[in-house]
Amino acid sequence: MNLDTGPVKLTDLASCGGCAAKYSAARLEQLLAGFVPAEAEDLLVGLDPADDAAVYRLDDERALIFTLDFFPPVVDDPADYGAIAATNALNDVFAMGGTPLLALSIAAFPEELPMEMLAEIFAAADQQVRAAGGLLAGGHTIRDAEPKYGLAVVGMVHPKGIWPKNGAKPGDTLFVTKPLGTGLVMTGYKRGQAGTQQLERAIRWMRTLNNDAADVLRGLEPNAVTDVTGFGLFGHTYEVADRSGVRIRLESERFPAIDGALDAARQGVRTSGDPRNRDFAGRHLTLEGVPEAFVALGYDPQTAGGLLISIPAERAAALEADFESRKLFIRRVGRVEEGSGVVVA
Repeated sequence: MNLDTGPVKLTDLASCGGCAAKYSAARLEQLLAGFVPAEAEDLLVGLDPADDAAVYRLDDERALIFTLDFFPPVVDDPADYGAIAATNALNDVFAMGGTPLLALSIAAFPEELPMEMLAEIFAAADQQVRAAGGLLAGGHTIRDAEPKYGLAVVGMVHPKGIWPKNGAKPGDTLFVTKPLGTGLVMTGYKRGQAGTQQLERAIRWMRTLNNDAADVLRGLEPNAVTDVTGFGLFGHTYEVADRSGVRIRLESERFPAIDGALDAARQGVRTSGDPRNRDFAGRHLTLEGVPEAFVALGYDPQTAGGLLISIPAERAAALEADFESRKLFIRRVGRVEEGSGVVVA
């Protein structure tokens, strides 16, 4: 590899970037079906059912959260890449109701990459970990032609304060805490179908930690929480519905979109993760006259997306008021019913 011919663009070195690079959820289901769940009284969350992170109880007051996440470059700026990758990993801890304690870097880089670029990636990740309340304490780096970066994170949560995916109940109201469309905007930008300002907005959202949203949510006892990442809104909503034994009804006209995402979708922009998400969740969805642009937004793989929250309807107004008082984004997108699957109207 010769990187001396001009400025290095990180995304040129990756076949697929961000959470769009995630392994197919449908194939993961097949792969994990053969695993025997660990029988350990203190393993509160493992593979049965799988969630955003594993949780191990230390005592009656403390449980450790374990997670890891890494991916190829989603943007060209090294500092943005490091911050986004770190945010995506740290957000798994917030999605479980916990707070980060310690993180380790997972890194794979071509040896030819300038040291200055690597330093920017690590420094930006360190800054995000500190902003989340944790410490970046080391890691492991290997040589690889395709850059990859992320974190392994340990967090803390009270054993009775875990937010699972499988707790949604009929009558709940469903919210998201970030607009959708990061994949559409970034792909559109590469193809000249989204502008620089739209890309900058998408990057700003991807760099936004979910810690403030989680802080508001802790006092309101949600029934189910996950974060919207590579499987898209539809894939992660299906996970909540399936594991909770309920039907979720989404209102497509209420889907929040990053500026430029719907325009890109209407122009036919799709990410490489779109068909895999359709393969995973499509057969569990009932679409009732939903415009294709909103369907594409629902399948779009998000990188470092917001929280997806299922909360009793009587607490929904308080949740919205608390978010608005702190100038945090939130949008009601649906409700939980008796039944199964996901209905999008």
